[in-house]
Amino acid sequence: MFRRLHDDARAIVTLDLDGAPIAAREGDTVAAAMLAAGAGHTRTTPVGGRPRLPYCMMGVCFDCLMEIDGAPNRQACMVRVRDGMKLRRQPGARDVAE
Repeated sequence: MFRRLHDDARAIVTLDLDGAPIAAREGDTVAAAMLAAGAGHTRTTPVGGRPRLPYCMMGVCFDCLMEIDGAPNRQACMVRVRDGMKLRRQPGARDVAE
């Protein structure tokens, strides 16, 4: 569904998504890399467990919450990719630390 408009010369990096490798372009956000790779959802809803994908791509909607390099509740649309990042889809309600 999502595709790049053109190829460019940016370096390709590899991300670990739930134990599987996905390719991304250096400089992309995690959310853009997920969409371009066709990797599917970033989290599931607290009620019903329905999959959610990045929506606004500017940090407003929180539909792209993921665990990124061990830190939960990160907005994937606000984090730039780095080679070797560990990404985990976030299930259900987010945990809020006290």
